[in-house]
Amino acid sequence: MLASENSSSHPESFILLGIPGLENSHFWIAFPFCVMYAVAVVGNIIVLHVIRTDHTLHEPMYLFLAMLAMTDLVLSSSTQPKMLAILWFHAHEIEYHTCLIQVFFIHAFSSVESGVLMVMALDRYVAICFPLRHSTILTSSVVGKLGAAVMIRGVLWVSPLCIMISRMPFCLNTVIPQSYCEHMAVLKLICADTTVNRVYGLVGAFSVAGFDMTVISTSYVMILRAVLQLPSGEARLKAFGTCASHLCVILAFYIPALFSFLTHRFGHHVPRVVHIMFATLYLLVPPMLNPVIYGVMTKQIRDRVIHGFCGKSP
Repeated sequence: MLASENSSSHPESFILLGIPGLENSHFWIAFPFCVMYAVAVVGNIIVLHVIRTDHTLHEPMYLFLAMLAMTDLVLSSSTQPKMLAILWFHAHEIEYHTCLIQVFFIHAFSSVESGVLMVMALDRYVAICFPLRHSTILTSSVVGKLGAAVMIRGVLWVSPLCIMISRMPFCLNTVIPQSYCEHMAVLKLICADTTVNRVYGLVGAFSVAGFDMTVISTSYVMILRAVLQLPSGEARLKAFGTCASHLCVILAFYIPALFSFLTHRFGHHVPRVVHIMFATLYLLVPPMLNPVIYGVMTKQIRDRVIHGFCGKSP
């Protein structure tokens, strides 16, 4: 009886607080977030446009980069417009189904991004360790299948999370103390045993991230061994240069993602404002940095962007 009095099938909406503890600074905090979001959107659209219009870039490395850019656009756009509305216009309410859709997109496309980084590492491994067979191993068909596989994996992993949440009763408290709907934050509002949800989410996240990071680490160990065996110092430097941008993108994604994930479950002594800021930046910084890193460190893309804006020959 008590449980039924303090719960309902699901609320009509939730209340997103934004960044608790910094309410008086919400208006000003929104400006750098808006700039970062604009850079993410414009930068990734430019990368997609350059790769789409230049047929010489229709190679595995750049096709995977296009997948990464599309994933970044979805990740940042699934949270940032609502977050800016909260910080600037106090639009704290989010409809129940919209919240679940946000949960789906955040976690599914985080998985997709991790998978794309993994297949990009495999591409670098094949390109450096088997340069003469690169085009025959990673054909357009194989690239498409790898992209479809990481997308399907993300959907299959996250869908049960959303389905389980939708079938559970919620408490009368509908306040989410952050700026977007995330699985663990929504789970805390459920008035029922959420052990299965928590275990499934934890095992799934560690399985996805663990598998991807293992493949990435193994690929780069093999790459390092192959590069160190090259006779020319210039050749070694060039090989390292082709991997440098990818390594920077990997670090920019996994470091804040792991911090946010582990803090949500184990970091009970981490100040809430620190956790919320990292959780917000984890979905914004990688999408902003990725096109900047690849635009600066990848000569082919850099030259074509300069040519497009300045009319100089690449």
